[in-house]
Amino acid sequence: MNTADIAGVVAAEQGIDKAAAKRIIDATLKAIADAAKSGDEVSLPGFGKFKVSDRPAREGRNPATGATLTIAASKKVSFSPAKALKDALNG
Repeated sequence: MNTADIAGVVAAEQGIDKAAAKRIIDATLKAIADAAKSGDEVSLPGFGKFKVSDRPAREGRNPATGATLTIAASKKVSFSPAKALKDALNG
């Protein structure tokens, strides 16, 4: 399922046109991304949480040569599903 598919479902359920639904979805995703950029946690009750965590610099290996290299520190976004979503998936 992609954004267009989700927009189609939202448009049908809410009685709006598909283009308006896509704009709403895009704005929602942008708000989540902006919150992640600023380090905020996004909680969607009944669905889950998006949170940013730091990954420290670490040592790795080039698989082709076996040479040791340093992998730079970075940030990642993780998603933790809510209990309601877990329950819906597992029956």
